[in-house]
Amino acid sequence: MSEISRSDVAPAEGHDGIFTIRGGGNVRGWNGIQYKTGLSAKNVGARQLSMNVATIPPGGVAAAHIHVGFEVMLYILQGRVRHEYGPSLELVVENEAGDFIFIEPGVPHEVFNVSDTEPVVAVVARSDASEWEHIIPYVRPS
Repeated sequence: MSEISRSDVAPAEGHDGIFTIRGGGNVRGWNGIQYKTGLSAKNVGARQLSMNVATIPPGGVAAAHIHVGFEVMLYILQGRVRHEYGPSLELVVENEAGDFIFIEPGVPHEVFNVSDTEPVVAVVARSDASEWEHIIPYVRPS
């Protein structure tokens, strides 16, 4: 069995084109969100995809940002989330456990956990193997 890894990401077990990362705890915090170890170019040699599990703590906010040149799909496992989106972040959609969400490239959005007691937990898949390298902050217009 071979192993692909970098020092800052979890190693992947695998051979003959199939790789596995065994379950683990949160390994990275970014923009108010905690991420479990996932799959990306960094540990499985992916060229077009990345995937992990994100947790937004109770009352947490992922500050406004844009995904540059890649799509995102989410599946909410637990909790309720509100996305404020659009050029002035004037549009709103709420989602809860069991919902699937698709975010097109370039859509400004800010993400809120609407609960003060329960985390939001979601599976996040991106059409970008680098995970976070193509995300930029977005300044909420006054």
